[in-house]
Amino acid sequence: MKDRTYKALTEREFERLEDFLDSLGDEAMTVEMIDGFFAALICGPELIMPNEWLSAVLGNSVPFTTTKEGEQILGLMIRHWNTIADELERTLYDEEALYFPVLSVDEDGTALANEWAVGFMSGVEMRHGSWHELFDDDDHAGSLVPILMLCHEHDPDPKARTDPKGLENREDVITMMIAGLSHIYRYFEPHRRARANAGVPQTARLKVEKIGRNEPCPCGSGRKYKHCCGADASSLH
Repeated sequence: MKDRTYKALTEREFERLEDFLDSLGDEAMTVEMIDGFFAALICGPELIMPNEWLSAVLGNSVPFTTTKEGEQILGLMIRHWNTIADELERTLYDEEALYFPVLSVDEDGTALANEWAVGFMSGVEMRHGSWHELFDDDDHAGSLVPILMLCHEHDPDPKARTDPKGLENREDVITMMIAGLSHIYRYFEPHRRARANAGVPQTARLKVEKIGRNEPCPCGSGRKYKHCCGADASSLH
């Protein structure tokens, strides 16, 4: 595995990202949702670049006060993406390795994990067809069960809601969710490797250092940074 060339986000940086997301209103995801969303995109069989997922994370209209702010926010998200990718890749050769999701807690200090699960399933929906193999695999689909239970706990459709009895021991469900995440990543590894052998990157490690204005934008659009996320414009893409 490649040496890490980035730093995981600090608590202060998570707060900076959360404050920015809060300023965007209900259209934007929370940090917990982003963590689940990124985990699904990284676990899945197809590579999805930032130019496709940014609008899902931030909403359709993303006002940046300055170009510098846009660079900082994008950099924080990319660094967190890389952290998740690094820890999940570690599970391929270390049986004891796990990726521990970023979960918020309620006023009683209890992690609910609903937002994380909703974010994960939002990532699955971006390439739902390519996930069918796992959903239809009776021997391995169980790894998705705790995620689906938490995702649908408060489903608007009463018939689709999770049976409350199944979540009486929430900590156990979350523990199973974490273990299942590693299983899902390993399940789709052959698909990602096949794409890598065909010349498609297996897992995106995105550049997070200071971006030159004439360099390719790290979002994957193919445009120069100054004409993309670094543009002096009122919105991103």
